[in-house]
Amino acid sequence: MSATATIPHLQDYLAGFGELEQLAAGRHLPWLRELRSGAFARFCEAGFPTTHDEDWRFTSVAPLAQTPFVLADSGPAPSEAQLGSWRMPDAACELVFVNGRFAPQLSRLPELPAGVHAASLAAQIAENPASVEPHLGRYLDIRRDAFCALNTAFLEDGAYVRIGRGAVLERPIHLLFVSAAGAAPRMSSPRNLVVAEQNSQAAIVEDYVSLGGSADFCNTATELVAGDGAVVSHYLLEREHTRSFNISTLRIHQGRGANVASHSVLLGGAIVRNNVHAVLDGDGGDCLINGLFVGYGRQHLDNYMRVEHTRPHCSSRQFYNGILGDHARGVFHGRIIVHQDAQKTDAKQTNRNLLLSDDAQIDTKPQLEIYADDVKCTHGATIGQIEPEALFYLRSRGLEEAAARRLLLFAFANECLDRMRESSVRGHVDAMIRENLFPNAAGASDADAAAGIAKEGQ
Repeated sequence: MSATATIPHLQDYLAGFGELEQLAAGRHLPWLRELRSGAFARFCEAGFPTTHDEDWRFTSVAPLAQTPFVLADSGPAPSEAQLGSWRMPDAACELVFVNGRFAPQLSRLPELPAGVHAASLAAQIAENPASVEPHLGRYLDIRRDAFCALNTAFLEDGAYVRIGRGAVLERPIHLLFVSAAGAAPRMSSPRNLVVAEQNSQAAIVEDYVSLGGSADFCNTATELVAGDGAVVSHYLLEREHTRSFNISTLRIHQGRGANVASHSVLLGGAIVRNNVHAVLDGDGGDCLINGLFVGYGRQHLDNYMRVEHTRPHCSSRQFYNGILGDHARGVFHGRIIVHQDAQKTDAKQTNRNLLLSDDAQIDTKPQLEIYADDVKCTHGATIGQIEPEALFYLRSRGLEEAAARRLLLFAFANECLDRMRESSVRGHVDAMIRENLFPNAAGASDADAAAGIAKEGQ
């Protein structure tokens, strides 16, 4: 298939790429220039995926592909009042990006512990490219994924985080990405690089929000490298406007004995695709992939998980819960690949879904691909509605139906929260879910409902 058949506005992308080549950080570095140009060539060759591609069979990106985007500029700076509800007061530091570009005047950068560095990726490329070159672009698969190729082609800015050997960060690093609407739909391509060196510990929160209601496109990619014995928690929070498009990719590379947890919470967006690709490339590694997606209206929320076990004695767990109402559609496509040398693998995959209306839809496809003979692997999926018996029990205790439904939904969503280690992040996500889970419900609040049930049980 030709590029022009799958890239309706190819000239816009060509013009944007030509402009970026002249202005982007690191344009004089041969390795980075080659990385960008090779990725753009691959994007032009592959074009946008279609539902004929197995990895995209449940998601059409035609509305995105047919929208003429302009390359996002820094945009108007949000006010402190606008940022207030999105900030994380307990964060070790907070880097704010507007339309994919670092906004130092909005960021909070206190002194970090020894061995911990958090900065703009563009600044790091300009000031110390040798620290970036060994990792940037080495893990994403631009041959397999056109959106990874597009992000790499337009790689300009994002976050650079390095947790030095043995460093322990007690509080999370908050990366806040704001899409600010303009006169025309804009495309931003944040690129993040997180390097957690041997025996380090840290939590990273990527938070995507939007100002205005335009159909902007945020195509983001993060490469997370966890060295031997590192312990890392990564959070993706997506709560953009319901007209926006968001494609995110997290590529995890784990060393020997590394413990990585990926948590995703999808609440906004018109078309959202959440890719998590973890490779356990050291003996004894452990990986948790945990997520929640909540959709109403005509939202389309797609989760694609790919976990590769390449070394022995590793374990992985995938738990994803979906809640869908109105005409919303959700997708869970999970793959566990156990390579021939990955003996003694222990892997589990579970997807649970609640449909709140007759028009909501979920496509779930858990998969196992095993080439080793001494493994323990399971997978499964469930689709259902709120149990009438549970609803009746709560109503018999005096709760109105809306409050009872809200409480049951929050209990279902809370399974995701319970797997989050960091209490400050868990509290932040708890508030998000309470605000977005069932915004139009009437009746008692969750706290009032819970208090009423507790009183009845006394």
